[in-house]
Amino acid sequence: MPTEPEPTPAPALPKGRPAAELLAELRELRGQDAPTRGGRTFAYVYDAGVPGLDDLAAEAYRVHATVNGLDPTVFPSVLRLENDLVGAVNAVLGRPGAQGTLTSGGTESILLAVKTARDHARAERGVTRPQLVLPATAHAAFHKAAHYLGLETVTVPVDPETFRPAPADVAAALTDRTALVVASAPSYAHGVMDPVAEIAAAAAERDVLCHVDACVGGWFLPFLARTGRPVAPFDLTVPGVTSLSVDLHKYGYADKGASVVLYRDAHLRRHQYFAHARWPGYPVVNPTVQGTRPAGLAAQAWAVLHHLGDDGYTELTRQVADAADRLLPALRALPDVRVLGEPVGNLVAFTVTGPDATPDLARVLHMADEMRERGWYLQPQLAYGALPPNLHLTLTPATAAHVPALLNDLTEALTGARAAVAPVTVDPQLLALAAALDPDTLTPEEVAAVLAFADLGGEGRPPTRMAPVLMLLDALPVRLKERLMTEYVSALFQVRP
Repeated sequence: MPTEPEPTPAPALPKGRPAAELLAELRELRGQDAPTRGGRTFAYVYDAGVPGLDDLAAEAYRVHATVNGLDPTVFPSVLRLENDLVGAVNAVLGRPGAQGTLTSGGTESILLAVKTARDHARAERGVTRPQLVLPATAHAAFHKAAHYLGLETVTVPVDPETFRPAPADVAAALTDRTALVVASAPSYAHGVMDPVAEIAAAAAERDVLCHVDACVGGWFLPFLARTGRPVAPFDLTVPGVTSLSVDLHKYGYADKGASVVLYRDAHLRRHQYFAHARWPGYPVVNPTVQGTRPAGLAAQAWAVLHHLGDDGYTELTRQVADAADRLLPALRALPDVRVLGEPVGNLVAFTVTGPDATPDLARVLHMADEMRERGWYLQPQLAYGALPPNLHLTLTPATAAHVPALLNDLTEALTGARAAVAPVTVDPQLLALAAALDPDTLTPEEVAAVLAFADLGGEGRPPTRMAPVLMLLDALPVRLKERLMTEYVSALFQVRP
């Protein structure tokens, strides 16, 4: 008779451990991350450099850590916090009658704005196959929203010198199926303002909603204007703008998890809500994607906003603008460096050219890795159509003191990129292997073979130098690139024995 297999032990949680030991392990893990304070990480983090601000946010979160924002009739403090935050945003970016919602971040704000536009187009105009019109530089979150919510995207190209869409091209893309048109203030990739007023006017003429993605600029540009610098109108006071998103965890300097989506009125916002009473449990009304909403995130954003206030935000914005005023001319003076477009001041992107005076991806990526070894994180961005590969910098008040050191290290890294003995290349055999693959029928085994061939098989850790990974991605067709990215990140997030 065949032998019965040994039963597999049921998985079990580890035994309890002392609090001090657990906190020590968390701090050790945290030490492996890029620094979020100190002004040397130029993406993902927003450091006000204000003493005590982190402690205030942490304590405010702790006060409301156990409060669930799902039901404001049980926890009325969440009403006060959210209404205060939305009211503050409306005072700066809105208009009389505007209403909004606190969300977990820019992506959720965008998802809700797109959902609102889809449902509005269905209810008010009978649109059954809605389209989303957006410039090529619009944030990827809009494509994510369209993917989730079943909208067709219509992408409008941008000028490869200015990185702005032509208003006439946007207007020409609008049809009877358009539910929403998007403008950025500014675009994340290059920090360039779209022609918001012209895009909104074209939308209004076709009775189409217009959303302004001000996630990264909405709490920077109004205060930039107060420093005396010119800022093109972009908020809900612009005719035709019907909704706007702004992240308080970016230039509002709150901890991660706080954004606001603002609508011209409560009637439009109603399309965002979900209500359900056809089940035996409690009546459900969800203003956002989430059910449970951690009130601690609202509390810390509320505390930070009221602590900094109008005067504090104006001063912090002045510091960012002053850093940009010193950084941009120096970057433009560096040989083989080209600043992309005319950034408004908080986001900067630059490319590096090769011997033929055209953008050189290998040099861009070599500089990114060299700067990382010097203790800086600059975000590499790949080419897209006629838009060149580049390095992205998000400037914050903590950046200001580091501009001379940053420029010194950039100069050294640029020299190293020019003199690199072994330029970053992609193995021709790997490209040939990848070219034979169909992303729609790719098996997990084929994906694993490509990743292993590229030395990206993993062990659950990302590579130290990202240039080889990004060179490979840049060389691949878009669909294959997206499939490999999905599988690679999925391989990183694996439970291992």
